[in-house]
Amino acid sequence: MFEQTTTVPTPWWARVLVWLGLPLAGAGLLYLAIRVIAWLPLPGPFRFIRELPEPLGTVLAVGVGAVIGLVLAGLGDRESLTVRIDPAEVVLTRPGTTSTVARREVAVAFPDRDQLVLLGRTGRELAREPSHLSRHRLRAAFTANGIEWADHDPYRDAYQRWVPDLPDLPATAHALLAARQKALESGDDTDKRELRSELARLGFVVRDEGKRQYWRHADG
Repeated sequence: MFEQTTTVPTPWWARVLVWLGLPLAGAGLLYLAIRVIAWLPLPGPFRFIRELPEPLGTVLAVGVGAVIGLVLAGLGDRESLTVRIDPAEVVLTRPGTTSTVARREVAVAFPDRDQLVLLGRTGRELAREPSHLSRHRLRAAFTANGIEWADHDPYRDAYQRWVPDLPDLPATAHALLAARQKALESGDDTDKRELRSELARLGFVVRDEGKRQYWRHADG
């Protein structure tokens, strides 16, 4: 019935803005901090740049600021999501990462703060990716292809906060959640993602709120 292919990309201008704007902003802000706002306390390396003679100090401040901006642009660009829905599958692509889900398995899609989530028909989480795409565009794309769109998690009331030794969870799930808590606190995104997948294989769905984990059974 639904034979079209629909693509919702991150707008090209948004990615250009990130790659141009952040280095320029970094260069300008560091120049201001080092050369203009003389009373601003700075850590060692930046204080060293401030004490350099002109024009070396200005050149170095602008260069270091631009490099910091480029690093931030790279981190931001990693969340540039493209969603493609075709008759066979739903593909979520970010630079260096692709999640592919059979379309027939997707029951509902919804935004969870700054993430896009796909759920299966039993409530199992099929995919979760960072997303800054327009919710209006996503809703239109999914519904046009026969996939339900929800404005929030249909199972949001089923989650419980994870605490060590909770009697409702088996030991294996506790071990995985404990390891994931460490990854959450250290900012290890790769470990968080892998441990989420391990929990999904055991039949558990996990979501984060700050440094706290909440879980539910995959069947809701």
